[in-house]
Order: sequence, then structure tokens, then C-alpha cells
Amino acid sequence: MDRNELARMIKGAAYLEGDFTLRSGRKSKYYLDKYRFETQPAILRALGRMFAEYVSDSTTLIAGAELGGVALAAATSLETGRPFIIVRNAKKDYGTSNLFEGIMDPGASVLLVEDIATSGGQVLEAAKAIKQNDGKVERIVAVIDREEGARDAITGAGFEFDSLFTSGDLGIKIG
Repeated sequence: MDRNELARMIKGAAYLEGDFTLRSGRKSKYYLDKYRFETQPAILRALGRMFAEYVSDSTTLIAGAELGGVALAAATSLETGRPFIIVRNAKKDYGTSNLFEGIMDPGASVLLVEDIATSGGQVLEAAKAIKQNDGKVERIVAVIDREEGARDAITGAGFEFDSLFTSGDLGIKIG
């Protein structure tokens, strides 16, 4: 599957029009339902391959924030053979009380994968948690950058950022 075909498949599976409130609180006339593309095996497999291109020789770990980043991190892990962790939104208050599920050794060099970046809020929280727990975020890569400020927020916080696609790549007009 080539990049253009994947973009068409993602948009076909996930693009919805209407009145939506995004996680950031912003209002939007369109919504990209990540679960509608992340649950499709052909799309998820292709995304895992694309994310794998961002894994460097120094990358020791893949990370994805719950819940949308989990399938993406798993697909990338399967493609690269690198282990992955799940970054929780909050520590669980039972059992091990972990913020991370999986094993993150001190000094881990992490590729942090994200589903859709609008403001960058959730992925920045995950990146900061990794950093506070002695990990190094090599790069943050999103499936889709909505081109609404995430890039500036993420790079402004000192992290490298890329996206596999932008809203424009999917033929979505912003505004």
C-alpha cells in the first residue's frame, strides 16, 4: 500500500463531519475518529511500518499514550522488534500503581507515537512523564497533525516532532 492509498483509507475510515468538541476543548466541524482507522488491520499494519522508519539504532523503546497510542505502539513494536510501554493518563490507584505499563529501564531512548495531534496536550503529558522517569524522548511522531498548533507546542517544549500525514494530506480543509 502506498502513502496516498493509506491517506485515502484513513480518511475514508475516520473522517466525520458535524459539530464536535475536541479533547483540547476546541470546536471543530470535522472529527477524525482514530479508533475507526486504528482497528483496521491493513491500516494499522501500514502505520506500524511507517512508524518503524523513525526508529533509530539508539531507540530502545516505543511508547504510546493510552488509549489511542496503544495499538500504534504495539504495531510499531511488532514491526521493529523493540518493546513498548503504555503511558497512562494517570497512575492507577490499585495494584502496582504504575504510570507506565511495560518496562522502561532508566535511560531508555524512546520513540513516542501519537494518533492525532491537535494542540499536542496529551502527547506532551506523556513525553514529560517519560522524561521525569529518566527516559529520553528521541522524537514524537503522530499519524495525523491537524495543523492547529501541536507542532509549535511540541517543538516549543523541546521535543522533535513529525507526522505521517497532515489534515492537508488527507484533503481536509482547515477552518
